[in-house]
Amino acid sequence: MRRDGDSRAASWQWRSGATAEPDDPRNRALSRLPGDGAVRRADLQRDESVRRWGPVTPSATLIGRAESPESDVSESLRRLHEERHSAMAGHSSRMHHLDKLRVSHALCNDLALTPWQRDCVIGIMAELDLTAFGSQRAIPKVALVVIRHVVDREREHYLGLHDRDWIGRLPPERLDDLYDQFDSLTDDERFGELAEKHGLDVTSLNRLRRVLKEQLEEREIEFAVHGRNPHRDPNLPSLTSRGERRD
Repeated sequence: MRRDGDSRAASWQWRSGATAEPDDPRNRALSRLPGDGAVRRADLQRDESVRRWGPVTPSATLIGRAESPESDVSESLRRLHEERHSAMAGHSSRMHHLDKLRVSHALCNDLALTPWQRDCVIGIMAELDLTAFGSQRAIPKVALVVIRHVVDREREHYLGLHDRDWIGRLPPERLDDLYDQFDSLTDDERFGELAEKHGLDVTSLNRLRRVLKEQLEEREIEFAVHGRNPHRDPNLPSLTSRGERRD
């Protein structure tokens, strides 16, 4: 036997034109007036009052939570958040790449290199594999070798000492005069202090420069420059032409 309450509920579900209770949310008419889709003030206050007592420690937004607001997450979770965990694939290589750029940039500033020389050094260091230098593959050591190579190469090109055929046709007096004008970076006092600090002498600098030249030729990064693409399409407009006024 069906009760009246169940009868009325069932009849509301199938009878056309039947109305529900006045307070039933299903009986509310839809409205498209401005502000009708916003969150009600009561709902917002209720949500804020609930969240007010939630976790407020920095670890609450990370994977895992601390046992209490006064404590902190475990060391394994912190290493995971800081991408120092072994599960973070490629983290060590990314940090090694950034360290090469950072240390090279600092040494270039210490030696007062020009912006072009600095970009050349950073461009080579970014693409260089330091394992080829063996036990001397520390970033500061290799960076000093690259700095010396870039600066000496620029000075050699300025005097024409890179052109072996042209040098072979010069008289001895002219050749001696050119080599007297050439000043290697190893003669710089500040460079000597940095080389001595990192355990580099003239012999090791020359030996490591030969290894560097082999790597530059093998990897084709002799004229690599940070922030500049040597294989850029010449048909594209230059970046400097964008700011020029056109008639």
